[in-house]
Amino acid sequence: MEVRARAPGKIILAGEHAVVHGSAAVAASIDLYTYVSLRLPTPADNDETLSLQLKDVSLEFSWPVARIKEAFPNLETPIPPSSCSLETLKLIASLVDEQKIPEANIGLAAGVTAFLWLFISIHGCKPAKAVVNSELPLGSGLGSSAAFCVALSAAILALSDSVTMDFSHQGWQVFGEDELELLNKWAFEGEKIIHGKPSGIDNTVSTYGNMIKFKSGNLTRLKTNMPLKMLITNTKVGRNTKALVAGVSERTLKHPTAMASVFTAVDSISSEVATIIQSPVSDDLAITEKEEKLAELMEMNQGLLLSMGVSHASIEAVLRTTLKYKLSSKLTGAGGGGCVLTLLPTLLSGIVVDQVIADLETCGFQCLLAGIGGNGAEISFSGTS
Repeated sequence: MEVRARAPGKIILAGEHAVVHGSAAVAASIDLYTYVSLRLPTPADNDETLSLQLKDVSLEFSWPVARIKEAFPNLETPIPPSSCSLETLKLIASLVDEQKIPEANIGLAAGVTAFLWLFISIHGCKPAKAVVNSELPLGSGLGSSAAFCVALSAAILALSDSVTMDFSHQGWQVFGEDELELLNKWAFEGEKIIHGKPSGIDNTVSTYGNMIKFKSGNLTRLKTNMPLKMLITNTKVGRNTKALVAGVSERTLKHPTAMASVFTAVDSISSEVATIIQSPVSDDLAITEKEEKLAELMEMNQGLLLSMGVSHASIEAVLRTTLKYKLSSKLTGAGGGGCVLTLLPTLLSGIVVDQVIADLETCGFQCLLAGIGGNGAEISFSGTS
């Protein structure tokens, strides 16, 4: 039996950084996915190993099931979604260390640890082969780690006794609401292993798809009533998220009144964005008008992010390039590099889009086209159980 799972990446349409200070943020799924194929061996395979293949970096890890059982002699599965204890984390870390991950890829160790924790917790010490590939650039603020955890959890759950799935269904299928809730909880536990204290935004968007509004710890799922297409430009400039968040907090301590006004303005922008994307669309003119409003809000949000001190020369280069074509852009995520969103209006010609991409790629940037607000986690089956 083999199951394929896919989970989308995410963007922040409005509200990054200000959300830490009580403002609302709006996040959305994008139709760029991380894929996980999970295959359980047949008796004829005579395979007693658990393996993980990361195709994008050409790495494969493998553990004899006997070695895993040796590390977890008292494990009982399945367990309910729960945090990985420090003691368990140390045991898994020793399994990961045995794989001798190359120094250049050492950042992947946390992801490999999350894989082992999720698989063992949900499915137990059993043989299987997981293959992962992704359309999302790593470390660019597009939720690649969350998509990994969601797709991985979806595949493992689909082959476990924790959920009931239709194995005869052809093509991609979605989980039911109860299964999605369970999936999201497990993915969040994986994210905690990778990031320590994640907000839960990334895995929730990747699990459920569409859009969410996040404010003061409360997540509200939104449903868009209009098609949105974005050009996502990866500046390929790495950024230190913790340092950028700390910089905004430091600026807030220095200028509390001014920054409070900035955060209030961002909150208003996020609320207006949520209203626009949920309002009914009657015709092409209505879509155009809504796109124009969103474009203006993106520009305003970017200006406020600049005042927070989280822009970067690479981001400004993207803004100048897209502005030549009268297109509106803003950074998404932490800033300081990372990715930039550019709204592509419905009536914009493909020729113009090609010209913009050519200009940006000349600067050494990576360009990705993405639809906004699509489905969340999905699965498909092949073979027989």
